[in-house]
Amino acid sequence: MRILIVEDDHKIATALKKGLEQESFAVDLSFNGEDGLGSAMTIKYDLIVLDRMLPGKVDGLLICKKLRESEIHTPILILTAKDKTRDKVEGLNMGADDYLVKPFAFEEFLARVKALLRRPAKSLNQVLQINDLILDSEKFVVKRFDKTIKLSRKEFALLEYLMRNPKRIISKDMIINHVWDFDADILPNTVEVYIGYLRKKIDKPFVEAKNLLETIHGFGYRIGGSDAV
Repeated sequence: MRILIVEDDHKIATALKKGLEQESFAVDLSFNGEDGLGSAMTIKYDLIVLDRMLPGKVDGLLICKKLRESEIHTPILILTAKDKTRDKVEGLNMGADDYLVKPFAFEEFLARVKALLRRPAKSLNQVLQINDLILDSEKFVVKRFDKTIKLSRKEFALLEYLMRNPKRIISKDMIINHVWDFDADILPNTVEVYIGYLRKKIDKPFVEAKNLLETIHGFGYRIGGSDAV
């Protein structure tokens, strides 16, 4: 999943990015409101984290307001040093989904991020299953026929994205936009390489079972096929 953090404090932003990447999220950073608003309006993120007080004319509340006016309903978590009730109410009334006061522990921040990601109407379930393949996004566990499959964090993120879109053809561009961030060094065949890694782990060891991961030549990839559970 891909998250945008709009925070002018480089130290805080970098620390949050590093922590979220350890949890298999792809993270983009913006250090001012103008850039943050531009990114949020043009890229489909799974979650946006906004610092309320940003330098310049565009602060976190204005970004929130503009997004909601544009019918962009991405979950928004506002970070702020303001802890008055009226400040929290103002942020929520602008369309934010949650409000976290600085300073905060990363554990609480992460818990709120995961809680927000479970809210959308599409139901971001913690446990995903396609036929005999099971992925637990909370525990970072993947199993097939009760056999645990060890994946790297990027392989896990790729598999999770595919499993959240079963039976659907997913293009390389869609995968790159959801699994990698702006700073990633993506070569033309990077997606193909990681798809190959997944095949070796979720399909090839299970010779008696049906392959779950398909290449749709000229279009992209699909997991589960037409008869997925």
